[in-house]
Amino acid sequence: MSELLNRRLNLLGERNNLPLLEQCLHGIERECLRVTADARLAQTPHPEELGSALTNDQITTDYSESLLEFITPALPDPTDTLASLDKIHRFAYSKLGNEFLWSPSMPCPLPAEEDIPIAYYGTSNIGQLKYVYRKGLALRYGKTMQCIAGIHYNFSLPEALWPALKQAEGFIGTDRDYQSDAYIALIRNFRRYSWLLMYLFGASPALDAGFLRGRSHQLEQFDAETLYLPYATSLRMSDLGYQSNAQAGLTPCYNNLDSYTDSLRKAVATPYAPYVEIGTHKDGEWVQLNTNILQIENEYYSNIRPKRVTYVGERPIQALVARGVQYVEVRLLDINPFLPVGIDLPQARFLDAFLLYCALQESPQFESSECDNCTSNFLSVVKEGRRPGLQLQRQGQAVDLKEWAAELLEKIAPVAALLDQNHESGPHSKALDDQFAKVKDASLTPSAKVLASMTEHKESFAQFSMRQSQTHAEYFRSEPLSAEDQTAFEDKARQSLLEQTETEKIEEGDFDLFVASYQASILAISN
Repeated sequence: MSELLNRRLNLLGERNNLPLLEQCLHGIERECLRVTADARLAQTPHPEELGSALTNDQITTDYSESLLEFITPALPDPTDTLASLDKIHRFAYSKLGNEFLWSPSMPCPLPAEEDIPIAYYGTSNIGQLKYVYRKGLALRYGKTMQCIAGIHYNFSLPEALWPALKQAEGFIGTDRDYQSDAYIALIRNFRRYSWLLMYLFGASPALDAGFLRGRSHQLEQFDAETLYLPYATSLRMSDLGYQSNAQAGLTPCYNNLDSYTDSLRKAVATPYAPYVEIGTHKDGEWVQLNTNILQIENEYYSNIRPKRVTYVGERPIQALVARGVQYVEVRLLDINPFLPVGIDLPQARFLDAFLLYCALQESPQFESSECDNCTSNFLSVVKEGRRPGLQLQRQGQAVDLKEWAAELLEKIAPVAALLDQNHESGPHSKALDDQFAKVKDASLTPSAKVLASMTEHKESFAQFSMRQSQTHAEYFRSEPLSAEDQTAFEDKARQSLLEQTETEKIEEGDFDLFVASYQASILAISN
């Protein structure tokens, strides 16, 4: 164990500091497609009974009108976070009629590109902005790719923890600077070790053959309707997923918050020739918000993001520049198609130990080639993670994946033990044991289980996914919410619809001016 990690663990293990670890916050966002009973994309509008996708803070849409997004509050106990996610699913199912929530990350058999509906948010300026942004995504990356779903895990350490560490380490600077630096250091370590999460939790080794729309690929045929790679863990996170030539040069290496926000600000303000050629309008209609590398900062696709809760009308970068990093958003998790809400408590417990390890372990600045190594390790694991004898690169040397994985888990063990000091049953250490078992035996990983289940039932990817979707639907529908919870969700949905109507009624001002001022808001902090 490194000296720094040991010192920090001892400090946090002191009686006065131990309760702080109970105040970590956990939030989950789960995306999922609405599908018909015959495993096709639902073409119906976002159900009004779920409220307004613009103003309901727990149920919205992501890219497509058919792509739901469920958002929990950030809570101290992940048990409560998962219970909240479960309730949102039960409420959704009470309003979905004969539609289903698609169980895995990779989409169902999709209609033609032009028939994938873009999410609509009404006639307000902010609603139109969200819609035009998605039109821009369709133009830049195609609609098919935007139908991939995932789980985002939001995690923060308590604000009171940082000053204690800062004081012990004699950091010169403000509490806010120390906190931001520490979160950026967490992100650097996350980049170094995130391949481990893909091995342990990747759950997309196969996809519907139609997804590739006839593009060339190196996948193998599982059956007439399914493509796969035999040792893949997460095709969702491979280069088959999100591809962008424009973003290729955009690789913030997280050496500090300033360099991260600067690289995104530049990208939002720098024209990209192919987008300039298209322009922002076609036949008098908006087709993209601007012709720059990114329309808005959230278009930058990364596995983890530093975040800060924004004020009304504030942009994510403005919040980070003004008030520093508040939490991280982990964005690489596949939906586990065997789990009703796509994630379970042991996975959340392990993620907490993993993220705390990344925060407390030494995190030197990236050397020139290290960023590239992180990326190539990650891509090797998503495509071939279960291949026996797979080698990764560590400090210029080849290392066996299983050997490195076991070493990392050993190093995370004291962090899990620290988290368990407040829990008699040792849930974090038990979750760690589950991961050791997967390292020893690759057949225990979700990606291996998906392929094993498809083989056993002689099913295509779509048939397997629909069977799981039906099993989960039954699980949620067989035990409806309490009357009290159902009423609370219905009230929230109604209230959100009223909020959207009010916004549309009172809003003044031209949309073109609204976009211009939105664009200017990023340029204002660029100078």
